[in-house]
Amino acid sequence: MTDLVIRALAEHEARSVFLSLPDPGLVGAVLLDPPHNVYETVGAGGNYRPEWTFVAERDGVVVARVAFFGGPDDAEPVAVDWFDFTDREAAVELLRAVPFRADYELILPPGWREDPPARAAAGARVAAATDAGYQTLVERFRYLWTPAEGLPERPGRLVFRPEPDDEVVLSVLRRVHSVTLDAHARRAVERGGVELAAREELDFIHWCPSPREWLRLAYTPAGELVGIQVPARNPGGPCVGFIGVVPEQRGHGYGYDLLVECTHALAAEGARRIAAATDVGNTPMAAAFARAGYPVTQHRYCMTAPASGPAS
Repeated sequence: MTDLVIRALAEHEARSVFLSLPDPGLVGAVLLDPPHNVYETVGAGGNYRPEWTFVAERDGVVVARVAFFGGPDDAEPVAVDWFDFTDREAAVELLRAVPFRADYELILPPGWREDPPARAAAGARVAAATDAGYQTLVERFRYLWTPAEGLPERPGRLVFRPEPDDEVVLSVLRRVHSVTLDAHARRAVERGGVELAAREELDFIHWCPSPREWLRLAYTPAGELVGIQVPARNPGGPCVGFIGVVPEQRGHGYGYDLLVECTHALAAEGARRIAAATDVGNTPMAAAFARAGYPVTQHRYCMTAPASGPAS
């Protein structure tokens, strides 16, 4: 077997070299919403940076590729969007050799386990990432609301108020994440306590290019805090940025109320598509999305990156 060459791409060659790898389009970034489902560099009006894009080649032929994604102001990537290969050994070596570490979220069609080709393609990628040091974190449902689903009627049980003080918002996020079903928040709690989980959530809110002023805290008519809802825009478009109910108010279905208000807020801003996601195991929130008219459009298999440095 010939030697493997692993390298980052340059602007002039990035698209042609990256897309030279055959891809049947069963799983992965090709299932993302446009324009993320097409590899194009930032310099050409796309979403990917050549210096964050790597290939493994044998005899000048691309046999594995990986492309990291980050926002326009990010100094380092925040996610692995593309990971494809025709040579598993090369793919493992590629993930081990690249200088970045970011979580991998494999995009899958709904019901992928009942689709043998999709299941095989997903299994190959998960196995290669696992061999490179990644660990399975959680599986998530991804939803997409459109006006065709209709605006859900507001229950009218809560009062929503803006909250400009980040310290107040942090105090609410600490309460929400003190008891949570969300796997990403639980990982943060394990690493740095509830404080880290709350701050990561607030960092995400600020990372989104949407106005911070859209955030709302929810209260009962008597003035008791219920939770927080964050209508947002991420680089892909309008989204449900965060929904959280404080532990003492759970069991009343308030997550649905927050989601409905978030949907109305984004629709009022002109949103024609609203993306959202929740962990497969978060059955209360999944039920709220179904009730509010959010169909499942994707399944996502989330993997945690190795801690730091090239994987061993």
